[in-house]
Amino acid sequence: MKPWQDQGFLLDTLRHFKNMEGQFKIRSYGYGELAMLYFPNSTKKSASVQFRKWIKKDPLITELIKYGFLPGTKILTPKQVLIITVHLGEP
Repeated sequence: MKPWQDQGFLLDTLRHFKNMEGQFKIRSYGYGELAMLYFPNSTKKSASVQFRKWIKKDPLITELIKYGFLPGTKILTPKQVLIITVHLGEP
């Protein structure tokens, strides 16, 4: 598959992470998965870099650290996802 075909497939897949009413569901997400939901028109790498910049802003990072977030975390817990959506809004 060509890279742009992969990205289209990823975007189609990510659209399914919203439930039937189009509402965002709080659950465990991979870091890149959640980043792609916030930046759907970016590559996964670019979305992750921008998402990391948003997360590093205080007080968001401070609150996430209280709930076990560490640099390099690959999986976000439902509680961490909830904290992110409270601070940044739903993707």
